[in-house]
Amino acid sequence: MNERYSRQELFSPIGKEGQARIRQKSVMIVGAGALGAASAEALTRAGVKRLVIVDRDYVDWTNLQRQQLYSEKDAENQLPKVIAAKKRLTEINSEVEIEAHVMDMGIEEAEELVKGIDLIMDATDNFETRLLINDLAQKHRVPWVYGACVGSYGISFTILPGEGPCLNCFLEKIPANGQTCDTAGIIAPAVQMVAAFQTTEALKILVEDLKSVRKGIVTFDLWNNQQMALNMEKAKKPDCPSCGENATYPYLEKSSELKAAVLCGRDTVQIRPATNKDLDFKSVEKALFDHGNVHSNGYLLSFQNGPMRMVLFKDGRALIHGTKSTAEAKSLYHKYLG
Repeated sequence: MNERYSRQELFSPIGKEGQARIRQKSVMIVGAGALGAASAEALTRAGVKRLVIVDRDYVDWTNLQRQQLYSEKDAENQLPKVIAAKKRLTEINSEVEIEAHVMDMGIEEAEELVKGIDLIMDATDNFETRLLINDLAQKHRVPWVYGACVGSYGISFTILPGEGPCLNCFLEKIPANGQTCDTAGIIAPAVQMVAAFQTTEALKILVEDLKSVRKGIVTFDLWNNQQMALNMEKAKKPDCPSCGENATYPYLEKSSELKAAVLCGRDTVQIRPATNKDLDFKSVEKALFDHGNVHSNGYLLSFQNGPMRMVLFKDGRALIHGTKSTAEAKSLYHKYLG
């Protein structure tokens, strides 16, 4: 057991002192899908003290192509991802305390879970949660590592509260196309590349080598042989509501959450975004075309996949028919709309 981390300790930027620091740190991973599974395994093998994993979903057959912690048996049993992850991670390294939470993390849950956390890893599938994480990290001065991938494209950025811009400072500058893995697909190497960037940054933070932390965004497209790094040090906004001089942390306010309500007497949940959108039905129709029956009359767009039917309105509001579960409805909304 004493030799377990010897090769990591031989890497001079970590060494025995750095490894000792890693063994004292607690990390929270929000999301246990492809990126979450990869980060959780890497950090468990690296020997963190405690790993807190939060996810609302269960293992599905479509996950097995890229989500490395899960097995066919997990998919057959529809096991919650965090439960399956905890079982596998404990087999990998029993020294690490794995804390699994089957939940759709909201503001109240986030405020409780962040206690005692040294680093937050983003492995989510939507910007509603990422902006919540961003404000949570700024408020509690906890570093976090943003990451996302779709198709063969990936992006990562490390955010150190008080030392540079936050996600809210430059959200409009992030090259995002609104696609999701469920509408555009994804290849496993893109996941592994983002996870490599994220977990490398995590190790730098855990050993407290902050001078080596990347100062900008890195993006890539593996299929098209493209990679780009952008220095974002000057992107910090003094009046940013999340990290500025008079920060108010708007995404930690109840009014910022995606609102879901079961309609009386119907197997239908209404989803209403915190702020009105202006959906481009042509783009949405194109993204959903291969995944079910979709049509629009200019006022609303209807999409059906099996028993699930979603009706979208121009302002981003949606009716999810065929369920009374607000958690399931929110999951479907993020799945198809990102």
